[in-house]
Amino acid sequence: MITREPEFFPPPKGMLGRIGRGVIFSCREAGLAGIMLVQAILATRFMFTRRARREIIDQMFMAGIKSLKVITVVAVFTGMILALQTGIELRKFNQEVNIGTAVMVSMLREMGPFMTGLILAACVGSAIAAQIGTMVVSEEVAALEIMSIDPVRFLVMPRLVAMTIMTPALAFYTCILGVIGGGIVGATQLGVSWQAYIDNATRFADVKDLYVGILKGVLFGIIITTVSCHEGFATTQGAVGVGLSTRQAVVTSFLLLLIVGYMVTRLFYV
Repeated sequence: MITREPEFFPPPKGMLGRIGRGVIFSCREAGLAGIMLVQAILATRFMFTRRARREIIDQMFMAGIKSLKVITVVAVFTGMILALQTGIELRKFNQEVNIGTAVMVSMLREMGPFMTGLILAACVGSAIAAQIGTMVVSEEVAALEIMSIDPVRFLVMPRLVAMTIMTPALAFYTCILGVIGGGIVGATQLGVSWQAYIDNATRFADVKDLYVGILKGVLFGIIITTVSCHEGFATTQGAVGVGLSTRQAVVTSFLLLLIVGYMVTRLFYV
């Protein structure tokens, strides 16, 4: 069952009680989110039905095409900032020609997936949490359960598939634009020709960097969808609760993106 009745617990006594309750509640919510994720993964066997295909395409459009404007601007200026800051320091050693390597590797390994994840968490994740939260408080989710329609299959699975596909694709798009932005700074402000910039960018970047970036994109898409859907389903207190769930979804997604991004980098490069 997705819908939950409002819960009441007596206030804890003392700081230790509040800390213990917070830990227990956090573990419970993490377990519920994990169960929902497993159910959504199992429901992907229905992703090729007509209704599911249409919903997945709609969600891909919302997550991908609708976010392109913001991602384009952020990606270009992220690459420009990386190139400028790196070039300023490398200029002290007359090595500014190597900014292409720094920008390419940084964008592929970390900045491309991470910046994409942050944007999608803020734009798409908040929208998912608000939409599902509104459905919960207006009892539309309860109506689905009454009609024997699985809310996880109907609401979560299409969003999970769409985000799992679009997040790594957008992360790669961010990397390409970031490298272009870095090249613009190199050519106009650091005296590095396009030929030298691209040569250094492609010579020292490894295919492993691309694979790690794509893996991070997949994981980030799963995290954003799972957290946002879970917070949406956990919404209570009407319209106020929708706002709280939306904020909590974004904050939790940001924290998990940082932690998981570090863990993946630590796993593959240390």
